[in-house]
Amino acid sequence: HAVPLQTRKYHDKGSMPTNHRRLPDWFRQLPRPPKELGKVRRTLRELRLETVCEGARCPNRAECYSSGTATFLIAGESCTRDCRFCAVPHGASEPPDPTEPERIAEAARRWELRYVVVTSVTRDDLPDGGAAHFAAVVQALHALPGRPKVEVLVPDFKGNLNAADTVLKAEPETFAHNVETVPALYDTVRPAADYQRSLELLRHSSHSGALTKTGLMLGLGETETQLKETYHQLTEVGVSILTLGQYLQPTHRQLPVKRFWHPQEFDEQADAARQAGISIVIAGPLVRSSYLAERYYPKAG
Repeated sequence: HAVPLQTRKYHDKGSMPTNHRRLPDWFRQLPRPPKELGKVRRTLRELRLETVCEGARCPNRAECYSSGTATFLIAGESCTRDCRFCAVPHGASEPPDPTEPERIAEAARRWELRYVVVTSVTRDDLPDGGAAHFAAVVQALHALPGRPKVEVLVPDFKGNLNAADTVLKAEPETFAHNVETVPALYDTVRPAADYQRSLELLRHSSHSGALTKTGLMLGLGETETQLKETYHQLTEVGVSILTLGQYLQPTHRQLPVKRFWHPQEFDEQADAARQAGISIVIAGPLVRSSYLAERYYPKAG
């Protein structure tokens, strides 16, 4: 979350957050591109894969690659929804490629990944929302030598908990679904989504025994009171891991940033979320939903 998932269609045009020249001082010195970047891109081209790390030009790539973590984007490049914070192309996609799970497993093998995050565009056009494809990717990764741990970051499956069970039965080590923002902003930020539906998905995951994770973007107009209420609701449904990051406007077509939260304020929000009962909170302007995911898994587990 925060820097929305984008495909090369946008980045080949030099896409950057439209407000990048007005970024606060704590955004001025972004990490340098990782040394592994050339190797990563060659593998992605050879295996015809997308990663959120490259697609969104995530500023944390160096840290994540060096720690043995990457995030793959599966099930196509077009989303059936058109959220106001996200620059993923909106429209129809081809059916999921049945060879994609094995290609992702091959990339994980080449990169010697220990922890793999798998996410997707929203596929409301599919009867199961892409759940079976998620499960196939998890199974392919678990079949690798060393059995890397897998975190799935899933859409809401339109509230279809049977679809969620398809993914859960593949036994990913972490089951994640981002609520993205506070409920009062859903009509503006996520008009095709439903906050209560997302809560029920997280509740179902937790009650099924899965390590459950979610994420929020700050800077869309939310208030501290709304955030604290949301933390308590997330605790009530069993969320164990929460990420908090700064929203950045990807192009002029998406919502503008209403506020840049100071790093100290992120620390204060992390404390508030912990006080509400969430075990692990990772917060900061550059934090993204899969940021150093492997590092926090054993702490939560």
